[in-house]
Amino acid sequence: MFGTVSEYVDHLISKGFVLGDDANGFIAFGQQYTDTVDEVVIIAIELTLKIQKEFDGSFFISLLENFKSEKINNRKQALRFIESLHLI
Repeated sequence: MFGTVSEYVDHLISKGFVLGDDANGFIAFGQQYTDTVDEVVIIAIELTLKIQKEFDGSFFISLLENFKSEKINNRKQALRFIESLHLI
């Protein structure tokens, strides 16, 4: 789908999503802090928006931390994990 987090964020903006001024900072910090690949960061952004109905930086970072601790590497694993928590 999208190769980089930046491409995904640009796509969201082109579709009319309004990300707060701090969103890019949270995204960059979260990715670096958890040493997470773009694919998983994109999934975390998407799930944050679906679950919270807006971008919530602390929820996003918490999600990345959980993905890291659960060794989640792809979309299927991420969705299974989120469903196990009854978040969607």
